[in-house]
Amino acid sequence: MRMAETRTSMTERIAAMQDYALYRELHWEGSFEEYLEVVRQRPQITRNAYQRVYDMIISYGTEEYIDNKKKLVRYNFFKDELNNGANAIYGLDIPLMRLVHVLKAASEGYGPEKRVILLHGPVGSSKSTIARLLKQGLEAYSRTPDGALYSFDWTNLQGSGLTGTEAEVFPSPMNEEPLRLIPPEWRTRVINELGLSNDQFKVRCEGDLDPASRFVFKHLMTKYEGNWAKMIANHVRVRRLVLSEKDRVGIGTFQPKDEKNQDSTELTGDINYRKIAEYGSDSDPRAFNFDGEFNIANRGIVEFIEVLKLDVAFLYDLLGASQEHKIKPKKFAQTDIDEVIIGHTNEAEYKKLLNNEFMEALRDRTIKIDIPYITKLNEEIKIYEKDFSTKKIKNKHIAPHTLEVAAMWAVLTRLEDPKKHNLSLVQKMKLYDGRVLPGYTQDTVKELRKESKREGMEGISPRYVQDKISNALVNDAGEGTINPFMVMNELEKGLRHHSLITNDEQRKRFGEIISMVKREYEEIVKNEVQRAISADEDAIAKLAANYIDNIKAYTLKEKVKNRYTGQDEEPDERLMRSIEEKVDIAENRKDDFRREIMNFIGALAVEGKKFQWSTNDRLRRALELKLFEDQKDSIKLKTLVAAVVDKDTQEKIDIIKSRLIKNFGYNEVSATDVLNYVASIFARGDAKD
Repeated sequence: MRMAETRTSMTERIAAMQDYALYRELHWEGSFEEYLEVVRQRPQITRNAYQRVYDMIISYGTEEYIDNKKKLVRYNFFKDELNNGANAIYGLDIPLMRLVHVLKAASEGYGPEKRVILLHGPVGSSKSTIARLLKQGLEAYSRTPDGALYSFDWTNLQGSGLTGTEAEVFPSPMNEEPLRLIPPEWRTRVINELGLSNDQFKVRCEGDLDPASRFVFKHLMTKYEGNWAKMIANHVRVRRLVLSEKDRVGIGTFQPKDEKNQDSTELTGDINYRKIAEYGSDSDPRAFNFDGEFNIANRGIVEFIEVLKLDVAFLYDLLGASQEHKIKPKKFAQTDIDEVIIGHTNEAEYKKLLNNEFMEALRDRTIKIDIPYITKLNEEIKIYEKDFSTKKIKNKHIAPHTLEVAAMWAVLTRLEDPKKHNLSLVQKMKLYDGRVLPGYTQDTVKELRKESKREGMEGISPRYVQDKISNALVNDAGEGTINPFMVMNELEKGLRHHSLITNDEQRKRFGEIISMVKREYEEIVKNEVQRAISADEDAIAKLAANYIDNIKAYTLKEKVKNRYTGQDEEPDERLMRSIEEKVDIAENRKDDFRREIMNFIGALAVEGKKFQWSTNDRLRRALELKLFEDQKDSIKLKTLVAAVVDKDTQEKIDIIKSRLIKNFGYNEVSATDVLNYVASIFARGDAKD
């Protein structure tokens, strides 16, 4: 008895989680008259597929930002916040803007609605993820009040012989818009005279019913001697339509198979041979299964995976579906469809298309949108942070910069060597990432982009990098910690067997890029260890105050009061230059730099804010390096790799280690590793002692 009570209690608790109001809303049913009233109140429910997809994207909001003097729009939809970013797209704002512009033009009826949208790019560049996002987004949108759409069932058919059995209900096989039940010759007049449109949305309903619904419509009209109103009132029930890929309602996906097994009926439906005996003929539309991908995707979206691998017979169906919005089911007249057709293909398949003269018709009906690899480092890092976050990777520590160096290598393989500007490949990557390099401007970045039009269409896929990070995690030999060198070793080893690297020259180049990344990583960790050694906030604050006092006196041509003697003295040029030289401020540029700092302080004062030395990156770095130089003699980095370390030195090492852990995200193992590595650099004389 007790067990039964417990069971009932748990069942009730589960049931309490159900949203009954939402269930009732999604399963709304009503008469055609009631539906017309709904249309009058919310005419946007009659939108076509392109209008609905575009509105769905816009409903998530947008963000505008400036990148290299160019105004860009970021569409929040592609962040995939509904699924906590599981399918989020990073670093592709420009290609996504092009895609949304095509959808907008199609929604306005400007022509792209008669084309196949073709996402083109290298393997692993997010083409299928974009298509998946659109399908999932449309499913979710159809469940909201703003994204509501409706279809209808034929009802009260028992005894009519129309269903061949005693079935009472015959659903619209292609989930069509109920307004298609109004004969085309009256439709425009009906929409105008009933006032179904409003200032925000003009109702347009094009196309005719599918063959099966036309068959039922004609027979019922004969039965009612042409009385359309009576036929509609007695036999049509409108219902809310919820799109679902799993249920094959409004969302279709087609993937090419072996040519011998391909059949175009997979797209346009096929005869149901079991029903021929019931209806007496294979040309009776009720004996036809309207279950091809084009049929079931009506009112929504159909995705063609690797679309250019399709057999020619399939391409003819695709051409008609895009240009005419019609398909040709076997033994039936052309049938109207309303759906977004999106395909994707890789570089190799697209080159075949360009070289195939028989494919001209397809090329002419295609809008190609390039989806390249990411070329911004901080965006590439986000991909790996999503997959290898602390939430996902339990009981493992990923040392700082591990994912960064992996992303750095991936991005560098995709960049073309700079043709001018006297830049290294690493510097080019930094400029693309929005970093400021002396002597280079946003105009430089624009020129670099223009001279490298195919950048991002070649290089290493994020999938390869993800696989190698996974290998490093599995082959962990670092006491529960993986570091950048473990990942770089995996990346380098894998190049020997990478299936997409076709020649030794490319393999050699990618290996050389790993060496570039290692050198860049050395600079990063040397900088961090230096900052950890000089991370005495009080000492830096005093040094900063002293420097500011001196440059203020220098720019105002005043004297400085000596804090110890109280005497007025000339500004300490030696102190100022010892700091400025740390960030390569030349002698002839010192006045500009000092004025820049003073102007910065003045601007903050106007806003009622107090100057903090840490807010100016160049000054912060200069002060840290100066303090490091002043303090380095108190701890020789070379001693870290010595066999015996005295107690005083060990205490200092422990302080540095604790700073690395607290301020930079290391753990005990990775902090020890990085200190030993930097010490080995100093020990071999590769850096200034």
